[in-house]
Amino acid sequence: MALRLLKPTNDHRPRLWVRWFWNPLKHRRGGGVIVRRRTRLDVFPFNNFFVGSKSIIEDFSTINNGVGHVIIGERSIIGMSNVIIGPVTIGNDVMLAQHVVISGLNHGYEDVSVSPSQQKEIRKEVIISDRVWIGANCVVTAGVKIGNHCVVGAGSVVTKDLPDFSVAVGNPAKVIKRYNFESGRWERVGEHHGG
Repeated sequence: MALRLLKPTNDHRPRLWVRWFWNPLKHRRGGGVIVRRRTRLDVFPFNNFFVGSKSIIEDFSTINNGVGHVIIGERSIIGMSNVIIGPVTIGNDVMLAQHVVISGLNHGYEDVSVSPSQQKEIRKEVIISDRVWIGANCVVTAGVKIGNHCVVGAGSVVTKDLPDFSVAVGNPAKVIKRYNFESGRWERVGEHHGG
């Protein structure tokens, strides 16, 4: 009953009164945050939604915290037409290019007598650490952690954790470079050195 007061039946958007009156009181934004006018905020009061100072959410993006929190750090860029479905935590100084999908939500499919849309929701938090750059048209799946200062090449599908200071590409994404602090350069994975 209470859920119907917040959203119409068979709809995943909060009611207008929730968006206009309740959410501005419940959810905080840091100073200098820009949320473009054509962004779709499917944000509910029962899960957290926070945007850190000087971050930007570009037009045509959708943010949904209906099944888990969405936390965006400071000075981060959510590019045009991104879709972020919680639970998701995004660090500071993160760049998401265009058409990136990040979802902490999955549906069960095991029971073949029931549509996957009617089966149990599976929620696993996605964590994107500080100073990450995710290229256009990438997908980051539920439960993945992307380490500090990672780069994910355009069109990649990230299904497993990525270590700090790495570059990953492909479907599924694989690490192809790591930063070597001893040599002070990015090196291809498997690159051998004379010693």
